[in-house]
Amino acid sequence: MRSSPSRQVALIIETSNQYARGLLEGVRRFVAVRPDWSLYFAEHSRSEHDYSWLEEWEGDGVLARIENRESVGIVRRLGLPTVDLSATRLAPELPGVETDDATIASWAIDHFAERGLRNFAFCGDPRFGWSLHRGTSYRRLVLERGATPFEYAMTPSGRCSIDRSRLAQWIASLPKPVGVMACYDIAGLEVLEACKIAGVAVPDEVAVLGVDNDELIGNLSSPPLSSIEPDARGAGFLAARLLDEMMNGAVVPSEQQLLKPLRVVTRQSSDVLSVEDVLVARSLRFIRQHAHENITTDTVRWHVGLSRGALDRRLLNTIGRTTHAEITRARMARVTELLSSTDLTLQQISDRLGFTHVEYLSVAFKRHTGKTPSEYRRLAK
Repeated sequence: MRSSPSRQVALIIETSNQYARGLLEGVRRFVAVRPDWSLYFAEHSRSEHDYSWLEEWEGDGVLARIENRESVGIVRRLGLPTVDLSATRLAPELPGVETDDATIASWAIDHFAERGLRNFAFCGDPRFGWSLHRGTSYRRLVLERGATPFEYAMTPSGRCSIDRSRLAQWIASLPKPVGVMACYDIAGLEVLEACKIAGVAVPDEVAVLGVDNDELIGNLSSPPLSSIEPDARGAGFLAARLLDEMMNGAVVPSEQQLLKPLRVVTRQSSDVLSVEDVLVARSLRFIRQHAHENITTDTVRWHVGLSRGALDRRLLNTIGRTTHAEITRARMARVTELLSSTDLTLQQISDRLGFTHVEYLSVAFKRHTGKTPSEYRRLAK
């Protein structure tokens, strides 16, 4: 018999990668405000099939990243309220929480396009549902741009030298310059190493972007890997809240809730500007260098010697945005960087970036990201 009214919750979530650890951090944040949870957890990898630690366990609920048939089996045998944190959806009868892979793919293409790249490639791992979803969205969005998508499927055979050699051959065959989205940061590291074998310059010939923003992997690679940061902590927190509702008797629909990513972290692997129009290139460099200032469209056009209309037409043809829209994008990117990497107050950030009123910054930021500055900071830290 239990000596306390606490909820007994099992976490079937691996600890081997940045995204999964972010999920666990989100669960921890929920437990901090709901101390009546008691967690059961065993360290394991994504491919772990040993769930003996759950034998004879009597609990109230489960948070699981269900990515293999063994985990499906144990969850169904337990028969408890469960929230799935995997994109694979091997147990479609369960409510789920996952990243918005279509938005991740869209951000990757925009990241390359705003650097003037017109060739797009994707390196995926067919073992994982989230990789397949990202690859499908990436292919569709590239085709919508009237371009040809180039794709490579990693083969986890264990023969690393052969796999990397094949990847190098694929990279060498791509039209240059090209932007390569890797399905996650480990794949991004493989792409960067294969570029060395192929003798291809990064980022001048191949710009590389991963997903997860794993600080260790991103800075272990050479050059450092740019990456899209998903809202893993937000996903873990939301899944915990849904499970809490289910354990309290609420009926939660068996559908998957998708969370948009937080930001693109630009490092050297994609820090390139490949724009044939010299005046557009000069405009984009000026905007990025002065995004911390209260610059306007007129400031930029005076710098490059074009009329407002001529500059807007050139930018629209090159990156699909007007001068004003590009200034706003660059300034909001700077706001997100300061919110996630510093403890500056919103007023201090507003003053530093030359916003007239902090209220205007808040409104503009929510319009651009869908989150208030305080919400974004809470999720990003």
